[in-house]
Order: sequence, then C-alpha cells, then structure tokens
Amino acid sequence: MKQIIAWSFSAVLLMIGGPWAALRFAGWNAMGVCFILFFAINPVFSAACGIFAGKNIRRLWALPIITAGLFLAGVWFFFDWREPAFLIYAGGYLAIGATAMLISSFVKSKMQ
Repeated sequence: MKQIIAWSFSAVLLMIGGPWAALRFAGWNAMGVCFILFFAINPVFSAACGIFAGKNIRRLWALPIITAGLFLAGVWFFFDWREPAFLIYAGGYLAIGATAMLISSFVKSKMQ
C-alpha cells in the first residue's frame, strides 16, 4: 500500500505539477516546456511506473491507469477543459505504462 501511495504522490507532482509549472513559470517558453513534458518527461515516467508495477503486478496493476488519469486531470484543469487531443496523450501514456508493466512482469517470471 505504501508503494502505491508513494508512486501516486510522485505522479501527482509530475502529471499535475508539470502543467501548472509550465504555465506559471515558463512565460513565453510555455509551449517548449510543454513539448518537453509531453514527449520526454511524461513518457519516461510512465515507462518507469510500468516497470515498477511489473515487479508486483497483482498489487500494483493500477499504477499506469493512475498515472494516465492524473495526466488527464492536470492538463484538462490547467490548459483546456475537455480537449480531445489530451485523450490521445493519456492513451499513449497508458499504453506505454501497461506495455512496460507486462514486459517487466514477463522478464521477472523468466528470471525465476
């Protein structure tokens, strides 16, 4: 349970705090910061979350879903409410996290 809380807190900081920080502090460079968030930082975090969830898939299977949901909540709140393009990003992050989780679980089962 502590692992889910810790990763969820990290996801809140990154997936909700990232868009907030991009709008709050970036000024004219907000679009560049958003590109870095959407195409570099968030996919890497989703993959790391999936790899971690694959180590104990029975208890941590919800982490990729939580991460994608928090991303969607953050960008809808800070950028544009109900923008359908963000659903594609959230689906991509969910696919990255779920794929990493399944690969990590498969590798763990083969190592044992």
